Amino acid sequence: MNAINVDGITKEFDGVTAVDDLSFAVERGELFGLLGPNGAGKSTLINMLVTLLPPSAGTATVNGHDIRSERGAVRSSLGIVFQEPALDEELTGAENLAFHSRLYGQDRTERAERIDEVLTLVGLSAERDDPVGTYSGGMKRRLEIGRGLLHEPAVLFLDEPTVGLDARTRRDTWEYIQRLNEEAGVSIVLTTHYIEEADHLCDRVAIVDDGDIVAMDSPTALKATLGGDVVVLEFASADDPTALFDRLEGQSWSREFTAVDDGVRVTVDDGDSRIADLVRLADDAGVRISSVDLREPTLENVFLELTDRSAAGSDRNGTAGGDRTVMASGDRKGKALESGDAGSAGGETASDSMDSSGRSSGEVDDDRSSAVSTEDQP
Repeated sequence: MNAINVDGITKEFDGVTAVDDLSFAVERGELFGLLGPNGAGKSTLINMLVTLLPPSAGTATVNGHDIRSERGAVRSSLGIVFQEPALDEELTGAENLAFHSRLYGQDRTERAERIDEVLTLVGLSAERDDPVGTYSGGMKRRLEIGRGLLHEPAVLFLDEPTVGLDARTRRDTWEYIQRLNEEAGVSIVLTTHYIEEADHLCDRVAIVDDGDIVAMDSPTALKATLGGDVVVLEFASADDPTALFDRLEGQSWSREFTAVDDGVRVTVDDGDSRIADLVRLADDAGVRISSVDLREPTLENVFLELTDRSAAGSDRNGTAGGDRTVMASGDRKGKALESGDAGSAGGETASDSMDSSGRSSGEVDDDRSSAVSTEDQP
């Protein structure tokens, strides 16, 4: 059984179709990324999957539970780490975890065991009794991620987990996320604006643009769809590239070429082995080369190729672009438009909102002052 199955899910806001008939699956134990620009549709999709927004049509299952008819079971099966911090900085790390443990009805023994396990997992055992206000940004983020795992969910949703962190702390957080995925065996769905983050962390990535999943595969496979390495030849003077283009036309390893400022860009198979051939062809064409730059495909190239095409109004099925077309290997269909505040749209009431541990606010009635000790009775 997959961790998540999405079946024809659709969402409309005030007559505007925000998510239109999307279908895909997330495997158990998979670290799955949703990558896209602001307003791409990621938040609307995620908010339906965590039961914060009801779909207009279609449905999905999380850990085998339907998001329409089994909302409570869905929420018990997942953990959420929101983009905005949601920690009480006056409480210690252990007290923050104890508060959320009680919300899930864990008894004293289970609570103490899980708090110890989670703090060890995220590397905060030594700081367990320090006020969270004294933690660094990276430590706070690790505590929030650990809190999302406190009740041992089947699926963990991470919304922009490293936003606002410096480069070193971001890398450290990546290591913790990978370790959590491997050691806890939890399926993770991660939304991010950082292309490098998706490339580094995710088993598969879905690139979302205008609410449509325009490509979905492993980062390696997505990069391979660009059709080879890119070699940029910079000319020593304002030479005419026509003679060089004529020679490139006859080469089986030359996939695409175009003129750029002060030179040409050539897409080739195995760029390392073709540099000498390109220089020889340029010499035969009477073109003087001042520099050669080899650029291997990156996930950013794929992202820009797809989102630029979408912005230009190209084929939404991903079939435009000739040899450099990027096709989605996973099932997907439909388009979507997400407003910047789509995550809170749809007439959500206070009783329908969810805290960062995944509990409905309508289910949370404990007095905060009695919920923070790790030693109190259940």
